[in-house]
Amino acid sequence: MRHWFKLTALICVVFSAVTLPAAEFDSAKLGKIRERMQAFVDQKVIAGAVTAVGSKDGLASLEAVGLQKIETKQPMPKDALFRIASMTKPITAVGIMILQEEGKLSVDDPVEKHLPEFRGQRIVASREGDSVTLKKPSRVITLRDLLTHTSGLPGGFPAGLADLYQTRQRTLAEAVLVSSQQPLDFEPGSKWSYCNAGIDTLGRVIEVASGQSFEEFMAARIFRPLGMNDTACFPTEQQTPRIAGLYDSKDGELIVANRPIVGPATGAKHPIPAGGLYSTAADLAKLYQAMLNAGRLGSTKILAPESVLTMTKVQTGDLQCGFVPGMGFGFGWAVVKEPQGVTATISPGTFGHGGAFGTQGWIDPKQDLFVILLIQRVGLQNADGSDLRRELQQLAVEAIKR
Repeated sequence: MRHWFKLTALICVVFSAVTLPAAEFDSAKLGKIRERMQAFVDQKVIAGAVTAVGSKDGLASLEAVGLQKIETKQPMPKDALFRIASMTKPITAVGIMILQEEGKLSVDDPVEKHLPEFRGQRIVASREGDSVTLKKPSRVITLRDLLTHTSGLPGGFPAGLADLYQTRQRTLAEAVLVSSQQPLDFEPGSKWSYCNAGIDTLGRVIEVASGQSFEEFMAARIFRPLGMNDTACFPTEQQTPRIAGLYDSKDGELIVANRPIVGPATGAKHPIPAGGLYSTAADLAKLYQAMLNAGRLGSTKILAPESVLTMTKVQTGDLQCGFVPGMGFGFGWAVVKEPQGVTATISPGTFGHGGAFGTQGWIDPKQDLFVILLIQRVGLQNADGSDLRRELQQLAVEAIKR
């Protein structure tokens, strides 16, 4: 009963936030975002960028700077498609929450309930040279463990799947079957360790629970309802020319990335639920606006308010999480616990995710703010802690009228 009262109170808080006036922005201050991003282009940190800032009422700023492709000197359009990499992870988690609301699964289900290949899983007891001793874990892994990166599944892929994301020639079912045979690195729930294989496993659970392919479920239940028409695992021939080029830095110059982390979508079989989506800033803004509106965009509902609350609050307790200090994890979303450093200007409870190519997206319910940074740059030391993210967030917060 006490839990029910707490949940009811939290839902009331969300509804109150939704009914409060939306944040208003100073257009002149928002204009500084373009200037600052252009400076990063001029300094050859990035080839180009698209940024978006908004509130529960929608976009307040959408800017494009620099080049989509250096080789052709093609200007960056506002509707450029980007490989959003691990920004995909919380969107996959939204799919899980949709299925939980429908009663097709529970986040506390054992993974083996939906994927029998995970039965009999073992954990590493000791390693000595090439010798590994295994034992039975104290409990089986659950969907909750996968959602919070606390399952114990190895963070990397075994030798047979080392090039999984580059070639993309195994189906999701085939890849997850191989992952299921790997011993756990630690007891489920005992620590946080970032795990692509765990999120890919959730993608396979979506397929089994829904009876649809991962890409079709996501399109039917999230992308099409929200009007995210440029978001897909596999871009069409018409969309491909709008994909931004991917670059690295060498001797102070930007060069075409030699070996992308994620291979081309053309002819691919693996949708990569952990990091395979292509999207635009305007599309992501629709999802983020819905998250600020307790799961709704206009008359379209993708999640219930309680699901939004559950997945965006810290679920990892005091475990050390994330790639910058002061973070926890919800279901798929990184959550700011103690703002500091790169998160100093945003509120506790801000949630979001970054991606391997420097992309960032963060939602601050207390300030009614979302901020999206789309770039395509490999080799950044820590995209979550980048100056690009820090300065965009700071300028967006400063533009809010108080």
